[in-house]
Amino acid sequence: MFEQIQIAATTGGWVWVTFVVAAALIVVAAMQLAKYGDVIAARTKLGGMFIGVLLLAGATSLPELLTSINSINMGSPELSAGNFFGSSAFNMFILAILDVLGRDQRILRTSQGRHLVSGGFAVFICTLVIFFLVANPVLTQMNFNIGWVGIDSIIIMLFYVLAIYMIQQSEQDTVSTEMTEEELAEIPSLKVGLIGFTAAAVVLGLVCPFMVRAAEQISEITGLGTSFVGSSLVALVTSLPEMVTSISAISIGAADMALGNLFGSNMFNMFGIGIADLFYTKGRFLSTVDDSFIVVGMLGVLMTAFGLLGNIVKFKRIGKIMDIDSAILTLMYFGGMYILFVMSRGG
Repeated sequence: MFEQIQIAATTGGWVWVTFVVAAALIVVAAMQLAKYGDVIAARTKLGGMFIGVLLLAGATSLPELLTSINSINMGSPELSAGNFFGSSAFNMFILAILDVLGRDQRILRTSQGRHLVSGGFAVFICTLVIFFLVANPVLTQMNFNIGWVGIDSIIIMLFYVLAIYMIQQSEQDTVSTEMTEEELAEIPSLKVGLIGFTAAAVVLGLVCPFMVRAAEQISEITGLGTSFVGSSLVALVTSLPEMVTSISAISIGAADMALGNLFGSNMFNMFGIGIADLFYTKGRFLSTVDDSFIVVGMLGVLMTAFGLLGNIVKFKRIGKIMDIDSAILTLMYFGGMYILFVMSRGG
């Protein structure tokens, strides 16, 4: 595999340049998303957690959605599914990265118990999608469609809407977002926040497809399998905004926004499966997904559930590096990716 990557580096030089330049632009845009998302949270008094779950998660998940729609248009629906499932697993691995980078803050402990609703819904919706995947043979026989759109996709989207409503209610009921006049005076206006956030999201939406296409070309040169590429390389690339935005949010002390972004992105990824079904006009979208994706889908569910546990249980610290839960999330991610790699090679 390493020899194949070396060949890719020499034969596809411009592809690598495109990848690096696009990634750099995404870093800048993601930092601005965190900055202006915090402004919107303060000015609207909706709270950092709700802004993270709704605005940041939606904006930073645009790459996954755009990539998946493009994959469907190119006749590769399985690459689309792998992108969504793989991104959900990587988002929880980001929790471990945040734990290492913000070891003095102990991110999950700072917001302990504050993400039960968002994390719980993320686990539920992800599990619901896996259930529909397992039930594919029965649902296909039942003609579980309305037009070309699967009823399962409609159910997934409805639960996402319900989750957003419940999270918003939870934020209003449990959190006071009042700020002093002195604190508000130092924050840009809501108009500036909305313009800045929108501009950053537009840049993200325009640049990410270039990076994704470059990643897909690199994967073709290296000869890696479609399922592994979609669930690992493409998922990692499209999850870069979540990672950078979460790190940026932590750097400005917005831990709730960072965690809300990650749990919210996992919910949005599953919501994206429902949206993808609108573009797949040949029938139910999930009916095209191979059973092998149940493995990476379950990896995302398991990691999301364990990430939620980390927001509830006080796990001990491993020296000065990370908490036990973060170490377990790291092992789960790389172990799962290795299993998927072996499966993609027919091992």
